[in-house]
Amino acid sequence: MTALTKKLRIGNIELDSPVVQAALSGYSDTAMRVIARRLGASYTLCEVMLDKFILQVRRRPKNHHFMHVDPNEHPVGGQLMGAEPEQFGPAAQRLVEHGFDVIDINFGCPVKKVLGRCRGGFHLSQPEVALEIISRVREAVPSHIPVTVKMRRGLDDSNESRDNFFEIFDQAYQLGVAAITVHGRTVLQRYEGPSQWEFLREVKQHAGEHVVLGSGDLFNAQACLDMLHHTGVDGVTVARGAIGNPWIFKQARALAAGLPLPAPPTLFEQREVIAEHYSLAEELYGAERCVAPMRKFGIKYSQLHPRHEEVRADFVTIKQPGAWREVLQKWYAVDDAGVNPEVEEPNPLATSA
Repeated sequence: MTALTKKLRIGNIELDSPVVQAALSGYSDTAMRVIARRLGASYTLCEVMLDKFILQVRRRPKNHHFMHVDPNEHPVGGQLMGAEPEQFGPAAQRLVEHGFDVIDINFGCPVKKVLGRCRGGFHLSQPEVALEIISRVREAVPSHIPVTVKMRRGLDDSNESRDNFFEIFDQAYQLGVAAITVHGRTVLQRYEGPSQWEFLREVKQHAGEHVVLGSGDLFNAQACLDMLHHTGVDGVTVARGAIGNPWIFKQARALAAGLPLPAPPTLFEQREVIAEHYSLAEELYGAERCVAPMRKFGIKYSQLHPRHEEVRADFVTIKQPGAWREVLQKWYAVDDAGVNPEVEEPNPLATSA
């Protein structure tokens, strides 16, 4: 059994595909996750939530979407981020109460305002605090709930950052972490430059039997399989490459099975998924409040249309509830072949070839 066909285990959860959807701030709500699952993602993660917010948010209709879990999307992970270790345990417990099957701890977010508040990737510079957070979460949630961690390969490229990474990485497993996702860029690198897949291979060789997932520069199905094959990681998490292209999971499954790469979805196939996504969002947010979040999804979906620039321009103008139906009627009423989206960052193996 190869890395391309083996099942991925996260604690006591067995997944039938090693290609999963990452947590995406501002995107991976219930609607996106359900669509991804229907199109082949074996597991998805909710957008990152602050521990402080989780403990303070009240159960009101307008807050319904934050910790909502659909019965059809299990298993699903909830991702935590924060600054104070003592808040992580209670916040993790609340996520479990809301139905999340896995608790993921974010030590990778590179956003400046996050780093300035000593959250996310900042914790890679303070191993003691990071390990206390992990310990508190593992102790707070039931033993059958897997705890996982998301990391980048360091705060920067210094030797100190490398040492801190491996200190957190090694001790996290000792504290009971079931899997660690590693992004091949540093925190200060943010999303610039290629992800270092060679580092992911080194990490997986170092980890041995411990479960490691890779992240970074996964913008099409072939890149997912290339990362699995080249680095030996147990799974990969698709982030930006899944926004507006949930078919990436279905395509990755086909390639892993030895089948040819499926053609991009036709316009009718796109229309069906976009309409379903909007319906799920309307149910989650309400007709008025779903306009803004779905406008950005429409913009991303447009990249698969052969006249994507014109379609994108029309999605940008959506301001009223239901206006998206007019865009679908205008651009998706006649079936045609779709196109593959442009790759934002090329596969590192392709650039080095």
